[in-house]
Amino acid sequence: MINVGVLGATGAVGQRFVQLLADHPWFNLTTLTASERSAGKPYGSVVNWRLDSPFPDSSAELIVAPTTVDAVKDCDVVFSALPADIAAKLETDIADAGVGVCSNASSHRMEADVPLMIAEVNPEHAALIDVQRKKGRDGFIVTNPNCSTIMLATALAPLRKFSFTNINVATMQAISGAGFEGVPAFSIYDNVIPYIGSEEEKMSREANKILGTLDGGKITGAPFSVSASCNRVPVIDGHTLNVWIDIKATPAEVIEAFKTWQPPFSGLPTQPDHTVLYLDQENRPQPRLDRNRGNAMTVSVGRVREGIRFVAMGHNTIRGAAGASVLNAELLHTMKYI
Repeated sequence: MINVGVLGATGAVGQRFVQLLADHPWFNLTTLTASERSAGKPYGSVVNWRLDSPFPDSSAELIVAPTTVDAVKDCDVVFSALPADIAAKLETDIADAGVGVCSNASSHRMEADVPLMIAEVNPEHAALIDVQRKKGRDGFIVTNPNCSTIMLATALAPLRKFSFTNINVATMQAISGAGFEGVPAFSIYDNVIPYIGSEEEKMSREANKILGTLDGGKITGAPFSVSASCNRVPVIDGHTLNVWIDIKATPAEVIEAFKTWQPPFSGLPTQPDHTVLYLDQENRPQPRLDRNRGNAMTVSVGRVREGIRFVAMGHNTIRGAAGASVLNAELLHTMKYI
């Protein structure tokens, strides 16, 4: 078994990590970190469990550690659910100390030698770990993208066989993406908030790196531009994207690409049977009906129309956050990086 920890284990994404790792067949959850006020206490006594899945009793008696390098020195890999400002230095220090970091934080995503990975979409970018190690780092940092970017880039993966240069996307993002305390109830009820801080910028730059080409230890960005407009809507889980893309293909050809695309590997514990699933119904996908497909790791697509226009949707805290990091770590284990 591979000993793993979770940094920031009491927050929304931290709880998802604990849920996914509690009975993992490869990873042994040994370490949970949180703020100083929670340190030294059993996880079950300090966490306010808010997920719709049962609390994992196996984690209840784990003593919460402070979020420091020393706290995770016996882990093989840690999963980071830290805020970006804290993650920036701490993740670097942990990786330099010899521990692998699979991070959901945005701090290191755009660094030249850090993979920005969606396991099924750009697994070859894991080779950037070798670049980090040639610079003297004993551990590594691997990041997963912003939650909306994950849905967009995963939906684009089957379409790379076509040429395109311009993508426009409008998102309808669930409130869980802002964390448990992120959006006041009075602000979101009966409302749509047409702004999410830095979200549009993240989508515009991250997709180019993910779908870019690795050559000689460097990534050349993909030759397209992304224009995003991001909105918070009163949905608990599940980000929905309306996508317009300048593909010179028929809707039938695009649908066939969605239906026939296969990721370059299979059989990892967190990997769904369908990474991308095309739904034929004219009113799908929908968050409430489709977010939990493939144990919430499937990105559902539908409504392909002339243009080309389509809808993509996925579970933002699982496929778009904790589950993506866990799947990255599973892939890295098969590649002998862990």
